[in-house]
Amino acid sequence: MKTHARPILLVEDDRIDAMTVTRSLRELHVANSVEHVENGEQALAYLKDPASTRPCLILLDLNMPVMGGIEFLRETKSNGLNLRRIPVVVLTTSEEQRDKVESFDLGVAGYMRKPVDYGQFVDMMRTIDAYWTISELPD
Repeated sequence: MKTHARPILLVEDDRIDAMTVTRSLRELHVANSVEHVENGEQALAYLKDPASTRPCLILLDLNMPVMGGIEFLRETKSNGLNLRRIPVVVLTTSEEQRDKVESFDLGVAGYMRKPVDYGQFVDMMRTIDAYWTISELPD
């Protein structure tokens, strides 16, 4: 990721998965901090808080209580606060075609299924990191 240090927002209700993401990013020496929230409602509150630093990337689970990932995407992509410009990568266990189609219809930058194997998970995070390191993002 870009080292001039905008955080990565991780929206994930499963503590083990959140620890796995954080651990793999640390293992890959990603310099960006990780801001972790447990559902879409908390993520929206973070994004709308003027004291929060706008993330360079949102890693989003779909199946969460309170406000799931699809509902969160509907809110952010229709929001007038330019939240729609923040790239979102879905990290999910869902194999539902409907979830993939709706995610892309709502403007996600990527949709990836979480591998069970930790080594494969790290490889997936390495790919995400490599892509976003070279991507040009709007301010």
